[in-house]
Amino acid sequence: MTFKKTLLAGMIGATLSGAALLPSVATADTTLRMAYDADPVSLDIHEQLSGGILQLSHMTHDPLVRWTSDLDFEPRLATAWEQVDDTTMRMTLREGVEFHSGNAFTAEDVAWTVERLKRSPDFKAIFTPIESVTALDAHTVEFKTAKPYPLLLNLATYIFPLDSQFYSGTDADGDPKDEIVKNGNSFASRNASGTGPYTVTERQQGVRVEFARNADYWDENSPGNVDTIVLTPISENATRVAALLSGDVDFIAPVPPNDLERVRESDNAELVTMSGTRIIFFHMNQERVEAFQDERVRQAFAYAVNQDGIADRLMKGFATPAAQFSPKGYAGHIDSLERRYDLDKAKALMEEAGYANGFEITMMAPNNRYVNDAKIAQAVAAMLARINVDVDLKTLPKAQYWGEYDDRAADMMLIGWHSDTEDSANFHEYLTACPDADTGAGQYNAGNYCNPELDKLVAEANLEVDLEKRAEMLQQVEQTLFDEAAVVPLHWQDLAWAAAPHVNIEPVLNVMNFPYLGDLVIDAE
Repeated sequence: MTFKKTLLAGMIGATLSGAALLPSVATADTTLRMAYDADPVSLDIHEQLSGGILQLSHMTHDPLVRWTSDLDFEPRLATAWEQVDDTTMRMTLREGVEFHSGNAFTAEDVAWTVERLKRSPDFKAIFTPIESVTALDAHTVEFKTAKPYPLLLNLATYIFPLDSQFYSGTDADGDPKDEIVKNGNSFASRNASGTGPYTVTERQQGVRVEFARNADYWDENSPGNVDTIVLTPISENATRVAALLSGDVDFIAPVPPNDLERVRESDNAELVTMSGTRIIFFHMNQERVEAFQDERVRQAFAYAVNQDGIADRLMKGFATPAAQFSPKGYAGHIDSLERRYDLDKAKALMEEAGYANGFEITMMAPNNRYVNDAKIAQAVAAMLARINVDVDLKTLPKAQYWGEYDDRAADMMLIGWHSDTEDSANFHEYLTACPDADTGAGQYNAGNYCNPELDKLVAEANLEVDLEKRAEMLQQVEQTLFDEAAVVPLHWQDLAWAAAPHVNIEPVLNVMNFPYLGDLVIDAE
């Protein structure tokens, strides 16, 4: 098997500002030219827990199991599994699978991958329940948890086995090849060897990523017929849509709300929409701003923000206003929780807390990660001005924003979150749990909110196998977060993709927004 080494160009280029700047690419029927609003920040799929990285993971790697469109589990690199006892699950692995390097895929790679996930700053919190992973033989692996854990299969959807031999040893600089470097430069951030349907053959950060079909891909039943994928990041919404409608690209995501009708009515595009589960919200940093330690001030901010207005006017109805983390259908969702926009109430709370004249804060948001993210931040800043809060807003491209977010560089910070386990507990574990660098809890808690009793309740819920009782516990968590105004929820972002008529994207799309492009079929034009 020939291994096409990932190019290490690392070239930084400006995001394309016009469709005319798109690179010239052969337009064979088996080439997909696609445009996302941004490209993956790294080739190390353990460096960042984000939608972009997980989209990449499904292209270059395979999970042990993956979600179906109705949120069931589909075998991938694991072909079967059994619950041996309350704390032990045994998985049978697919035989005859090779990594892109030519190395054979074995149970040792699974065990090695999980150990690496457990030391990833972004992933280790959700993998804490796994006590050990043991290779019983070349194609059998056993997972042990310290206590009963109801979400082990959910976690398996995020285990994309890495090529342990490929990442062994040191690079030319003497650094470990398996080193995880956040927002930095490492062997793993520039090189990849997975089992997935595509290899990366060219990468110019911010300009272009090219993928080639893995000729030795194990899934002979996949209907996919795309030989080459060229990903061009186009951050500007209008330019991205124009590129599709003019035929310069074949597939785009996301489709901005302002252009939904335009795309829907075009003869050159097919639009696919889907209700989403990604919550968009603001953190309020209690360590940076003393006023945020007062529950009444946080509540005032929540009352000052008009989620329905943002959803109607900015998102053109293409969003579901939210008062909580959990969307409908999740275990912790509470039907009775309603948005609480009430400007008079917000002003009264500020006065009661001693801040009738307001105060100054800084705010940061990305400008190319979520639909209308910069405009949303501007709207919230204007709403807070009505309770005498002076907001110094700064918006940044996604690639620059995440470093600032990790540093908690502003008093309020915008983020979107899709539950990695399709479960309510994940929101609290990452976003509102008391930050703990050792365990990874609260890894994305940019508000430094901390309620140890909630942490304890979530931990207990994660051991509860009675699903009805577990749901009651998670609903108690949501109610407390609402009462204490831990964050300012805005909306669940709906999903929209569009493609040329000959690109059959609908079967590979899902509510997680991880298109299974390995199964994509392009019809002859």
